[in-house]
Amino acid sequence: MKSFTAIIEKDIDTKLYVGYVPGFPGAHSQGETIDELQENLHEVIEMLLEDRELRKIASDIELTVEEMLDAR
Repeated sequence: MKSFTAIIEKDIDTKLYVGYVPGFPGAHSQGETIDELQENLHEVIEMLLEDRELRKIASDIELTVEEMLDAR
């Protein structure tokens, strides 16, 4: 299991907890409680890791396209 550290602050205007994972672009969220924020960050990190893995798989695929000429 991977471990990530999040920076959490409470927004005084919205009364929401906001958090982000330093060095992990896109890993940020908010919640009404720290528990909710933690759950939201967990979901975001899972999605980002899944997306990165799909992009890695996609970059390993070699695609060859042959142009077919229409003989009319």
